[in-house]
Amino acid sequence: MLLASAGYWTTFVLILLPFARRGELLRTPLLLALGLFALLLLLYDLTLRRRATIVNLRRNRARLVGVFCLIFLLCVVTALRGQHYYLEPYIASLPHIGHATLPIEYDEARGVYSITAASDFRILHLTDIHLGGSLFSLRKDRLALDACLAEIRATDPDLVIVTGDICLPLGLLSFSFDNAAPVYEFAAFMRNLCIPWAFTYGNHDTEAVASTGRAGLDAIFRSLSYKTSGCLLYPYVQPAVTGRNNQLLEIRNEDGSLRQALFLFDSNDYIDGDIARYDYIHDDQVDWYESEVLRLSEREGRTIPSLAFFHIPLPEYRTAFDLYEAGSTAVTYFFGSNEERVAQKVCCSEHPCALFDRIVALGSTTGTFCGHDHYNNISLRYRGVRLTYGMSIDYLAMPGISRDTAQRGAELITLLEDGSWTLRRIPLLSLLDD
Repeated sequence: MLLASAGYWTTFVLILLPFARRGELLRTPLLLALGLFALLLLLYDLTLRRRATIVNLRRNRARLVGVFCLIFLLCVVTALRGQHYYLEPYIASLPHIGHATLPIEYDEARGVYSITAASDFRILHLTDIHLGGSLFSLRKDRLALDACLAEIRATDPDLVIVTGDICLPLGLLSFSFDNAAPVYEFAAFMRNLCIPWAFTYGNHDTEAVASTGRAGLDAIFRSLSYKTSGCLLYPYVQPAVTGRNNQLLEIRNEDGSLRQALFLFDSNDYIDGDIARYDYIHDDQVDWYESEVLRLSEREGRTIPSLAFFHIPLPEYRTAFDLYEAGSTAVTYFFGSNEERVAQKVCCSEHPCALFDRIVALGSTTGTFCGHDHYNNISLRYRGVRLTYGMSIDYLAMPGISRDTAQRGAELITLLEDGSWTLRRIPLLSLLDD
C-alpha cells in the first residue's frame, strides 16, 4: 500500500511539474488528486485489503463508504469553487491594438456614458463567450479569447458590446463553479487591448450554483469599471428597475447632437429559479426604456435613433422566424440561419414581453441584437425592426460545439453620421481563411 501510494503521488508530481509555474496553479489539481486518492483507498479497502492482510479488522463498511465519499465530494466541490487565473500569462502577453481613442464622458447623476465620434462609429457585437475558468477548460478558454482577438483585430472597433454569458460556472460542463475569475480575465483581456466595451448579463453569468452571486458580481464589475480600467463602460448608477446593468449609452457627433442611443437590457435568467423557464425583460424595464426615448427625443427635437441589446431573444424572434419559414412577405431576410437542435429553434421566454410592441409604437429603435441560441445567427426585419442573432463564440457550453465552426463569429455595426447604420457578419472562418 505504501509503494502504491508513493507511486501515485510521484506520478502526480511528475505530470504537473512542467506546468507548475506558480503555487496557485497547484491548488485545483491537488484537491482533485486528494479526492481521487480517497476514492482509490475506499476501493482498495472494499476489494483487495482482505487478500493482502493476515488479520482483518472489522469495520462498519456503510459508514466507511459514507466517510470516503464525503471526503471525495468535499475535495471536488472545493476545487470547482476555487478561483484560479490560468489565462493570465496569455492575457499579459497581448499587445495594445492601435486605434483612435474617442472622447468618453460619464454623467455621474444619470449613470450614462457618452462617446463622441467624428466619423463612422464601429461596434463589434460579441456574444456567448463562455469562459470556464478551470484547468480542464483552459484550452477552450484560450480558443475563445483567440476568436475574440481575431474579430477585434479584423474590425478595429470603437466599442465592443457583449450580449451576455461571458462565463459558464456550471460544474460538470466547465469543471468550475467560479464566475469571478473568468470575469476578471475577460476584463483584463479587454483592458490589455485597450478597447472600450460594455455588456449585458446572460442567464449563465450568475447561475444559482456559481461561487459569486448577483450582488457580488455587480460589485466586481463596478471595481473594474471606467474609473479603474478606462475601458469598461459599466454604470456606477443604474435605474431602479428589474435586473442589473440596464444601461443607456449615447453616441454623439462632434457638434453635440445625438447620433445613436444604445439601450442595454438585462433579460434576466430564469423565472422563480426554474432553469426550464427563461425570464424576460419586465414591464418596469420597458417603462424605463420609453421614458429615456421620450426624454432624449424631447431634448433633440426629433425621434432619436436607437439600437437595443439583450441576451435572451424576444418572443418576436420566434414569430419572425416562423413567418420566414412559412415564406411570408411580412418579414425581410438579410442573412444567416437558425440551426439550433431543438424542436423550437428560438429559445425565448414563454412569458409575454411588452418591449417589442413599445419599440414599434415609439419608432426609435430600428434594430435589436441578442445571443443565447449558439447555432442561430439569422437577421430578419419584422414590423419595421431588424431582429439579429449574434454569431456565438462558445467552445464549451454545448456538447461538440468546439468542433463546429460555421456558427462562430461576430457582427460589425457601423453607425453613420446621419443616424443610419449598416451591419456586416464576420464569420471566424473567413478570418482564418485569410
